[in-house]
Amino acid sequence: MTRRSVRAKAPGKINVYLGVGALRSDGFHDLATAFFSVNLFEFVEVMPTDDFSVSFHGPVSTDDLTTDDDNLAIRAAKALAKAGGIETGVSIRVEKHLPVAGGMAGGSADAAATLVACNELWGLDLGREGLLELGAELGADVPFSLMGGIAIGTGRGDVLSPALNRGSFEWVLVTPGGELSTPVVFNELDAHRWRTSRDTGITVIEPIVPAQVLQALRLGDAQMLAEAMHNDLQAPALKLHPRLVGVLELGERLGALSGLVSGSGPTCALLCEDADAAKQLVKALASHGIQGQRVTGPVSGAKVVE
Repeated sequence: MTRRSVRAKAPGKINVYLGVGALRSDGFHDLATAFFSVNLFEFVEVMPTDDFSVSFHGPVSTDDLTTDDDNLAIRAAKALAKAGGIETGVSIRVEKHLPVAGGMAGGSADAAATLVACNELWGLDLGREGLLELGAELGADVPFSLMGGIAIGTGRGDVLSPALNRGSFEWVLVTPGGELSTPVVFNELDAHRWRTSRDTGITVIEPIVPAQVLQALRLGDAQMLAEAMHNDLQAPALKLHPRLVGVLELGERLGALSGLVSGSGPTCALLCEDADAAKQLVKALASHGIQGQRVTGPVSGAKVVE
């Protein structure tokens, strides 16, 4: 270890399509999702120490985040150390910009950036496939945080296939107060489906990402994507966090082509026609007392930065 520290970054994500299959016997669901990376990043700096630790700073409140061995960044560093035969620890300092429990894979981005930074710090030269394999063991969203761009995810979302795309898309993100637990949102979806199946006999079909989503991404057509976006977790998220309904409706009234809850929420992603439309939407939302953040994508995945 010749370097004193290494800094890396990893992007947040929006699920522009998320289909959720039936509950499996192992407690997971089969997913079919279109991951979309945006230029809102987590930054991680790692420094060699005798033990493993993590700390946070930045504009996002991290009071509820664990800093013990359950933290995903620490788990990532330990997994890489074990794989590389490293016997010392690392101090992980996270500059947090993605909302906590916000449906944008902030914890997964922390883990991905930690993997890339520690790989560089320790001189392991573990290739992309090796990091992706480790990432999949840590969590379903970690591989995409490593890959970036646009990708179709199947399995638990960790089996990735890059998707063709042209140009960039403009979004405005709104993160209302409060958090949504991913397991709680999935449980609400399962409960609703159980009641529906009991009353109607309708069962859950295997999810797939529709061709219209793939075509919209390939053509860089924001209007087409707006018409095809969907999230099976949106209905339970709206039930658990009713304020999101008003945010989505207001965003569309003020000029967004369409809006959806990102992942399990509560972050709302409002798709805009172009950069000017996104800037105008941020101003219009502000006049209603709502803070919106303009982001663009797709962007590259986790990488070392100077």
